This record gives sequence, structure tokens and C-alpha cells, in this order.
Amino acid sequence: MTERLVYRVEAGDIEHGGNVSSLVKSELKDRGFSEKIARRAGIVVFEGEMNLILYAEDGGTVRVEVLPQTIEILIEDTGPGIEDVDLALTPGYSTAPEWALELGFGAGMGLVNMRNQCDRFEIHSRLGEGTHIRCVIFGGEDADR
Repeated sequence: MTERLVYRVEAGDIEHGGNVSSLVKSELKDRGFSEKIARRAGIVVFEGEMNLILYAEDGGTVRVEVLPQTIEILIEDTGPGIEDVDLALTPGYSTAPEWALELGFGAGMGLVNMRNQCDRFEIHSRLGEGTHIRCVIFGGEDADR
């Protein structure tokens, strides 16, 4: 049985940054996923959520599809897009706005952390159209890292 959790994230809403990831982590633990798996998903969602807050002019959505042994996380926006995805996946590379840097965000590890926590990671971005990220985490007993 597939369950879908859908959350809207508003652009610039630093005050509520992290709320969606906390909810997702709690929901996954309630559904019987291990602490390690829920934590991995929480990291992916947090990084994606913060990218929506910092970069997506109109915010975006976080969708989590929960299957018995798999978690699929989809993060989508219609923001400015990423000019160079390979460069954006380089540890330490950041295009964070000045206000985000002043708050301690924008270390250039968000996409890297997302990729590192997933068993499958896909990112598609088009300038002027937005970014779509798909992360899959296998949640069976053998998947715990």
C-alpha cells in the first residue's frame, strides 16, 4: 500500500524551515521505519526544504511516497532553475543569497547531503522552469547504514 504525504514549502519562510523534515521523520517512524532510515529521509527533506525556501521564488512541494520497503521523496519547484547541475553538486559550491549566508545557510552541501543519503538520486533542472529532485531510500532491514 502506497501512502503519499504532500507538503507545501513557502519561499523565504526561514522561520518554518525544518518543520516538514520533522513531520516526515515522525511519520516514517510511526509507520515502522527504523530511526536510521527516518533520519536519512529527514536529512534529504530538510536539505530540499531549505533549498525551496532559499532559492525557489514561489516555493515548492515536497512529496513523500511511502511503500512497505521504500521511501520516494520528490522535491519540485518552478523557480529559476540551476544553471550548472554538476557544479551545484560540488561540495562547497553555493549561490546562496547574502541574507541566507548571514543566517548561516548556504554552505554548498545541500544537494551533496541529499545525494549522499539516497540509494537513488536524480535531479533535473531547466533555467526559468524549475528543478525536480527524486530521491529513493530503500527501507528494509538490510538497507540500514
